[in-house]
Amino acid sequence: MLIFPEGAWGELVPEESLRVTEPFLRGLERELKWRLYYHDHLRDDSVIDDILWVPRAIENTGWGVEVKAVRPEEKRGACHYEPVLVEEKDVEKIVFPRVSEEERTTAERLQLVRDIFGGILRVEPRGIKGLWFSPMDWFATWRGFDRLFLDLTERPRWVHLVMEKITEGTLRMLEQYEQLNLLSLNNGNDYVGSGALGFTDELPGKDFDGQHVRTKDLWGHATAQIFSLVSPAMHEEFALQYEKMVLSRFGLNCYGCCEPLHKKLKEVEKIPRLRRVSMSPWVDVAEAAAAIGRKFIFSWKPNPAVLAGEKWEPEVAREMVRQTLKVTADCVLEIVMKDTHTCRHQPHRMSHWVQIVREEIARAGRS
Repeated sequence: MLIFPEGAWGELVPEESLRVTEPFLRGLERELKWRLYYHDHLRDDSVIDDILWVPRAIENTGWGVEVKAVRPEEKRGACHYEPVLVEEKDVEKIVFPRVSEEERTTAERLQLVRDIFGGILRVEPRGIKGLWFSPMDWFATWRGFDRLFLDLTERPRWVHLVMEKITEGTLRMLEQYEQLNLLSLNNGNDYVGSGALGFTDELPGKDFDGQHVRTKDLWGHATAQIFSLVSPAMHEEFALQYEKMVLSRFGLNCYGCCEPLHKKLKEVEKIPRLRRVSMSPWVDVAEAAAAIGRKFIFSWKPNPAVLAGEKWEPEVAREMVRQTLKVTADCVLEIVMKDTHTCRHQPHRMSHWVQIVREEIARAGRS
């Protein structure tokens, strides 16, 4: 059972509570204060270790396509995407990413952090830990949501051309990561998929040399959130077939995020080495539980709106958890509260939610 405050962190650990002004070090201060908050208040099943990861200075040239988003004045309000891919020939605007590392910057970062925390925390470099592969979601931000859905029926060949190019570019990018030794393992206290921990004894591969991490030593992840209401057949045709090409490179895989997948599990099950499936707030929990059983981890994402209402209603949260525990009795269940954009400046709601979940797990005799 995990809780990720995400957008609500500013209400739990306000920015004005931070003392460091240099951006990179301020990020480390923020992360360490988050860890302390987990220990002192949240007390979910997150693991607090003594490693301070320093991101390597890895550069990525991107896809050559600039997203044009029209954003509202409302903070975190919904935005509109203006098409930057208009004509079929615009597929040529998409270029393959090139990756590199500024090794001097990486070394300077490591030395700086070791000078500060040496003897207190273990300071380790962090490379690329897996991949969030969502090609259809990327395409949607380049094409515009409404036009994309029309394209699926009016210009399917063109959509396939774009997906093929994104997939090829991603595979080339993974090859660069491996060749430049820019990958880091994610089989421990690592965030994987759309909200979970990476602990497993199935990774890395048995032939791992301890030095050069390959994609097959990692958790992979893919999702097509924009396809929430697209049919299973179209989901497989325009998204899954391409996602599987990339996921086939990884040792274990997660699938999904916010899209409800209870009607698409027959298609999703075809993903190689699948271990975890996201069950979003819009899923039919009973139908999904019956289909999944114990084949995969049932990664349930409760509706975070329960933490964001004008009034905190713990009994509503309790009933939601109780019913899910009941219908998933035969599943391997993880409960992940995320996408929590606010708790209405009442941080106790989050710690109370954790307490409620623990009580209901004990009541149901689950462990």
